[in-house]
Amino acid sequence: MYIPYHQQILQEALEKNVSPHALKIISEANAKQDHLRGQIGHDEYHFDNNAFEESYAYVAENHTQIHTALKNGHVEKAWKAFGRLSHAAQDFYAHSNYIPLWLAEFDEESTPPASEVIHDNQNIIKSSNLHSGKLYYPLEILSFIPWLKKYVMPHLPKDSHAWMNIDSPKQGKFFAYAFIAAVKITKDEWHKATTKLSQEERNFFQDL
Repeated sequence: MYIPYHQQILQEALEKNVSPHALKIISEANAKQDHLRGQIGHDEYHFDNNAFEESYAYVAENHTQIHTALKNGHVEKAWKAFGRLSHAAQDFYAHSNYIPLWLAEFDEESTPPASEVIHDNQNIIKSSNLHSGKLYYPLEILSFIPWLKKYVMPHLPKDSHAWMNIDSPKQGKFFAYAFIAAVKITKDEWHKATTKLSQEERNFFQDL
């Protein structure tokens, strides 16, 4: 997803759980994943190129870093680790076909609203039909240039990130579902990050 939407997701998911200062550090670390250095050669940051195992391992690694940082009294390192893992977790829904697969289970008349999206359907997560967008360089980069996009898109495969992404409302009806699913997984990851902390560590992390 584009940075403003990542920030909105974090705001909605965490504003009651952390101080404004903590949320700012988390948001900055989340956004940094989309800088150029994080876009090339780091599929695990974004669940790109079907790097599901690598991305889940990246999320787990940052959870470990949160606990290590808090035990050593480095709360900003813990916030940054949560920012990084939350970016990856949120991009799962924008960069894979999870949302289309979930919606395919309903006919048009019974399609639930975005607020009811189930973000952790294990049948879909473990399905061989689940995949994420592949990055076909250099055309993939050119597809981000507005005046070139219409010329580039016909030359990109349908399994490319350019065709599959649900990064903004411009991508259509799936975006609202991807957004809400990302809010829900962010809340889940926060709970996972805090549930095994001591009360002192939790207070430190929340900065309230």
